[in-house]
Amino acid sequence: MKEFKGKTAVITGAGNGFGAEFSKEAAKRGMKLVLADIEPGSAERTLKECKQLGAEGIALEIDVSLQENVQKMVKAAMDNYGTIDLLINNAGISMSGRIWELPPREWEWTIDINLMSQVYAMHEVIPIMLEQKTPCHIVNVASVAGTIAYPTTGPYNASKHASVLASETAYIDLKAVGADIGISVYCPGFVQTTLHHSHNDERRPARYKINDHPYYKSETYKTSLEIVNECIETGSPIDSVGMLIFQAIEEEQFYILTHPIYNALAGGRIQDMLSGKNPDLTRYM
Repeated sequence: MKEFKGKTAVITGAGNGFGAEFSKEAAKRGMKLVLADIEPGSAERTLKECKQLGAEGIALEIDVSLQENVQKMVKAAMDNYGTIDLLINNAGISMSGRIWELPPREWEWTIDINLMSQVYAMHEVIPIMLEQKTPCHIVNVASVAGTIAYPTTGPYNASKHASVLASETAYIDLKAVGADIGISVYCPGFVQTTLHHSHNDERRPARYKINDHPYYKSETYKTSLEIVNECIETGSPIDSVGMLIFQAIEEEQFYILTHPIYNALAGGRIQDMLSGKNPDLTRYM
């Protein structure tokens, strides 16, 4: 996909972080916008910035971890603009904790938003793109955590690995039917986003609320928050991310890996797997 002006972009998690940057870059390129976010007022705030850049669009306060909401989002896009040319599945959260300590409900939420929201959106949008028979593109935001097994982030790792594999399989399946639909999977390291605010009540659907579980009073939980906060706040600047992603779309680049410091970890993990070695904790120390 190389032409953007007048095309329609659907972007989830558009209220903050990556999503806001992608939205503004799409606006600069003359795209019509359908911006979705669960946090009250956040998608509308991003849309206001995009309108100042000359874009038109709609903002939806919506939880895309539910299939029926994704269907509503897609319907709104089609009702307003008639096409969907670019889909950016950005909505996501991060939860930390050892598998025997973290409540399973947190696993469910993480997988539903980091993986299933992308599955729902591709399921709904790809048939539309196939019917259009015009160049289209899908970007699934994963993480470098989708290539390694960083300690104490099991739900995040598992959901992001699944996102990478779902994206790879969709890419192969689309190539097999000769579709003019590109796919990219974005696997960044730490960037100065708002990912460390995943725990905020405004971002947590009511059905996933957990009140008095002992884990949230533990030192392990407090320490994990401190580590994540520091990693995000000292991560790479976010201001060039929008341009980077759109360049990858233009170049039909599938893997978007932006933090080469993690390449040795990812490569070492694959080498261990192929040589029959057990996972190596020392790689992460």
